[in-house]
Formats: sequence, structure tokens, C-alpha cells
Amino acid sequence: MANTQFLTLNNGEKMPIIGIGTWQASDEEIETAIDQALEAGYRHIDTAPVYGNEQAIGRVLKRWLDAGKVKREELFIVTKLPPIANRPHEVEPTIKKSLADLQLDYVDMYLIHTPFTVFINEDGSFKVDEEGLMIPDVSTDHAATWLEMEKLVANGLTKSIGISNFSKEQVARLLKNCKIPPATNQIEHHVYLQQRDLVDFCKSKNVVITAYAPLGSKGIAKFNAGANLVRDLPDLMDIPEVKEMAASHGKTPAQVLLRWIIETGNVAIPKSTNPDRLKQNFNVFDFKLTEEEVAKLSALDKNIRVCDFAFFHGIERHPEFTFKNQYTN
Repeated sequence: MANTQFLTLNNGEKMPIIGIGTWQASDEEIETAIDQALEAGYRHIDTAPVYGNEQAIGRVLKRWLDAGKVKREELFIVTKLPPIANRPHEVEPTIKKSLADLQLDYVDMYLIHTPFTVFINEDGSFKVDEEGLMIPDVSTDHAATWLEMEKLVANGLTKSIGISNFSKEQVARLLKNCKIPPATNQIEHHVYLQQRDLVDFCKSKNVVITAYAPLGSKGIAKFNAGANLVRDLPDLMDIPEVKEMAASHGKTPAQVLLRWIIETGNVAIPKSTNPDRLKQNFNVFDFKLTEEEVAKLSALDKNIRVCDFAFFHGIERHPEFTFKNQYTN
């Protein structure tokens, strides 16, 4: 049974409140996972060129669409303008490449992936200076890029446009310089990083929050470790209050954490390639947390950021980089 619970965006489009994230999965893993997710009822799939799996996802979507197992209008596909292409003249060619890889005529949501921009060499590697630090492209102009994003809607290449990892100040600035306001801001959001000021501001402007790493994301922690950024990150599934609520509802800790996100009015895109966890993450519509439980989880905020982009060594020199020193251990 497909997901029928949605949030209505500021342009009237409906976004499923649970989607599947797809970062850090091989082609084989992601093809299997997307197949299983669609079988389980997911219709919201979140990807990006930097994840390197759009072609694999496209193969699964084509199989399902060609077989008539799903209609295109039932799907909600999200992809993004990557930090290496965050420039006005690269917007249209980049989405067209994603559409070709996904084998689609349009996506449902196109996001600016990061507020900062980086340079790459001809071979696709990041440009670095003599100290090995990434060279940021400091010419980033959100208003100019957004103008090109708006044209994508007019040209039918995407139904909605949004942003990802934008701060309150960056969202406010964009809202002053746009014809089409962003439909969503996709940010790291979980019980230990609630970013309440940003979330409340976006909601006040009718910009939906999409929560990535809603379960804390051990995958990002592993990625950090590979970049020599080893950190002792807490496991959200082990929080005593979360385990207690899970036991009282006959649910898993992950289901409680996801339920808190959707009950506080946000969209969640948990990533998993494990068939059982995929189903569990989607099976969150048959119970509700009490007001007291929601309040108890909302009191857990610790400002612990999993994804601070430190694996982009040197990116903190970019004027639009806003994650510096926000990680607390």
C-alpha cells in the first residue's frame, strides 16, 4: 500500500512525509533498496548527482513505470544541484543530466544542495591549494542561481524548487529576492540537532522542513571516519527515553524518532538498504506519540551535528559556509 500521508507545499504540490534517502549506497545496493522501498509503499525518493546513483535509480523507476506498477504522478522524485555546479549557467544542463540519468521528463523537487560552491579539475577531482585545502568558489550568488531555478519550473523540468543546508539568514535573503519561494529546506534534523530557530523561521514562511539524517546517520559518521574525522557520535537508538517510548508503543526506536519528526510537522527521509529497516521506517502511520512524549523528545536537543561538511577540507573559507564550530561533543 502506497503512502497517502502528505504535506502540502506552498505551491499546492503534495509531498509524501516519509521518503527514502539514498546517499552512500552502491548501484547494486540502491537498485535492490529502491525496488524494496517501492514494494513497501514508498513513493518519495531523494537522490543527488554527488551520491553517484541516479542512473541505478533511473533503471528501477523505468522498470516500474514500464510495467505499469506505478504511475509517474504517484512518484515524488527529488534531486539536487551539486556544490560543483552551484552557478547560474550550470543549473539547466545539470538538471538535464540528472533527468537523463533518472530516465524522467521532470523531477518533483529540485534543490540547491549546498549554499557554497567549489571548483573541480577536468578529471572531476576537487581543486586544492598547496596545503591540500579545497579552493572555494567565493563568487556564489544565491539570487542569480535561484533565478535560473525558477526558469526550470516554467520550462516543466521540475514541479517544485527548494534549498538544502541553508541557514536562517540565507533563507531570509533568498525570500527577498525570489518570485517563487523555496518549497522546502532540506537540513540535518533529529532529536539531538533540532535547529529550532531555523525550523520555526522556515515554517513561519511556509517553507517545509525535510529532515535528512533523521536517525542520526551512522553512515555519515563512517564517511567522516574515512575523511579522518573520527568522532564519538551518540546512537539515537540508545537514548533511554526513546527506548522507553518504543517499548510502550510496541515499535522500534527508529519508528519513534521518525514519528517525532512527522508529528512536529516535518518530512523525513531516512536512508536504509536493509529490507526490514526499510519497511519499519515506513510503518509509522499506525501509532501516535502523546503530547508529553513529543515534549520529552523535543527537550533532548544537544546541538550535535553529524554532517558539518568538514570532509570538504578548507570549505569553511567560503563566505556562505555556516557550519563552522556548530559541532559540539
